[in-house]
Amino acid sequence: MVNEIADIRGRITQSGSIMQVENALVEEVVTTGRDTGHIIISYAVPRRNGMISIELFRLNVSRNTVILNSSGIPIGLRNIQKGMWIDARFSPFITRSNPPQSNAFLIMVRRQVQPPSSVTTDRIARVDTMNRFLYTGNPRNINSQTRFVITDSTVILDRNGNPIRLWALRPGQMVRITHANFQTASIPPQTTAFYVQLI
Repeated sequence: MVNEIADIRGRITQSGSIMQVENALVEEVVTTGRDTGHIIISYAVPRRNGMISIELFRLNVSRNTVILNSSGIPIGLRNIQKGMWIDARFSPFITRSNPPQSNAFLIMVRRQVQPPSSVTTDRIARVDTMNRFLYTGNPRNINSQTRFVITDSTVILDRNGNPIRLWALRPGQMVRITHANFQTASIPPQTTAFYVQLI
């Protein structure tokens, strides 16, 4: 399991005087100017007990930051979207803020390859449209629930296979969710949903 998660989420490492992360998930993109802003990414951190935790990191983007798509063509910050996977090179000067942050030198969008997935079939406990979360399990017992992150890439289908929006889902409905193999150690555990199908 540790190796599977490491394959899905990159780790932050140092190469000489440059820090780098590979295969990080874009959690949020904020633009403050034409080519400036920041990206919040998540990455894997192995723990001594064999568990993996998912940590957040902020990459500050300036006009000097080089951003490339998967073909190596320069693009703007506005082309980066939540749910994309990226590699990045950044300064070793990292703040002690929450999340920690550093100035990005280079951001490269990875080819969209779907990570290994699992399937969960359960009843919807709650739908949080504002934060884009879907909870399954017993609505009265948080320990039995799982929180699924709905990204811009998540496909949600009704019983007939027609695309629907997150707000169309209701507590009590049965769903089959194809999701990432990893999950956070939080309560409830959290993972990313790729497909949600009403059944």
